[in-house]
Amino acid sequence: MTSATGAPDPTPHLIPAQHLDPAQHLREQRAALQSRLGALAEDMGSFFEASRDSNADDEHDPEGQTIAFERAQLAAVTDQVRRHLQEIDAALERIADDTYGRCEVCRLPIPRERLEVRPTARTCVQHADAAASGNVT
Repeated sequence: MTSATGAPDPTPHLIPAQHLDPAQHLREQRAALQSRLGALAEDMGSFFEASRDSNADDEHDPEGQTIAFERAQLAAVTDQVRRHLQEIDAALERIADDTYGRCEVCRLPIPRERLEVRPTARTCVQHADAAASGNVT
């Protein structure tokens, strides 16, 4: 997403004021992440393609450690994008079954401001730490 000036939006996860429909916003986020995931897969393919014809190994090649680091970094970013896609899919399921916007712990409504900042939120702020650490009772 870009801002009105054309610069990259530093907060693409926020629901813009004109986007009061969280399902639409989540679907747009999902499409953008799927596109990013495709680009990351192409990048990873390029790494493997470049190293396939090389007989150098990471341990003895001076560039090997850098390449291994870059592959690990790319793999970590790819995993993060996949996890975010799972969170979006779960939020879309909650919208479909009419539980979106309710805390999974106390069942009270999650404040609109929290959902604007974190549209995939499953809990209210009070229960967020407990849910993240797995200490939900």
